[in-house]
Amino acid sequence: MEGLQICQHLVAKVGEVFEALLEETKKVREEFAEDMSVMKAFSIVMERRPELRQEGLAHKVLQWYLCRLEGWFAADADNISVQSWDEEELLEGGHGLMVRGYAPVVTSLAEGLDIRLSHRVRKVVRRRHHGVRVITEDAKIFDADAAVIAAPLGVLKANLIKFEPRLPDWKEQAIADLAVGNENKIALFFETVFWPNVEFLGVVAPTSYSCSYFLNLHKATGHPVLVYMPAGRLANDIEHLSDEAAASFAVLQLKRILPNATEPLKFLVSHWGTDKSSLGCYTYDAVGKSHDLYERLRTPVETLFFAGEATCHNFPGTVHGAFATGLLAASECRKQFVEHFKELNLQPAMADDISNELLPLQISRM
Repeated sequence: MEGLQICQHLVAKVGEVFEALLEETKKVREEFAEDMSVMKAFSIVMERRPELRQEGLAHKVLQWYLCRLEGWFAADADNISVQSWDEEELLEGGHGLMVRGYAPVVTSLAEGLDIRLSHRVRKVVRRRHHGVRVITEDAKIFDADAAVIAAPLGVLKANLIKFEPRLPDWKEQAIADLAVGNENKIALFFETVFWPNVEFLGVVAPTSYSCSYFLNLHKATGHPVLVYMPAGRLANDIEHLSDEAAASFAVLQLKRILPNATEPLKFLVSHWGTDKSSLGCYTYDAVGKSHDLYERLRTPVETLFFAGEATCHNFPGTVHGAFATGLLAASECRKQFVEHFKELNLQPAMADDISNELLPLQISRM
């Protein structure tokens, strides 16, 4: 803060306090039958263990740790369920950065597939004896035996895709009860590097809302780029700004710790919360809502199969969670048609061994 690096010993010490706070919240949730927010649980812990309270600079560092927790869930701590905040399974190993972004992964997975871009789906019709009909906003029609629905949770919550007949009540309730958060990125491209060679820069403040986090892409890519990453209410507020104003706000936060920071040559601003193709960032557990909502959202409805991070019980909010549920949806779809062919005593074409070969299905991907 104010151009000075905070003593690393203090940062580490407050980090231990934050870990202790998180452990104490587990005891709180065991005592209370009703769910509560992580923030409320913190308040109860502070009352019971006043020695965990931090003052002055240490308090600001503690708020920064809370800011990063909120970034993990893309939501404010007063909205995150204390019953479910630690339900996600963490993979072993260190952190890595996709230096070239996810484009190479998507390109590789898409090889050989017929993918139609700029086809915004508006309606999905389940037909009792004729599979599924998918209709786009420009009235194009695609008929298939089945469909895998992998639209973002925000899109489903906004009812931008109409289902006929309507989805079952339990499915609609799962869509309504799962919460979708917001975390945006403001990439700042500078002429030269003027910041230390660290993985990230943190800006401490009296509240988590006022704290900041910058990812240093120069360390991994060699390009003079910093990425400002606001989450929760702050991310929502920044989305109301123009791209120019949002970038200026990010630079202002940067100058709080590096007063000699230069202006960026160019910038790029995401709008996950208002982009009609996403309407949010990723899913989190809201207060009072069950963690099994992910499984309910994943459960198939006749010839509709559901995938995406919001359907992953173990790894919500992650790319690997989304990928795993896609594979699972495809497997369940295939299994359903294998059973169907067995009932009809038919042998599908191109499947000498029905247990090992993929059935020739037309699956609409959204």
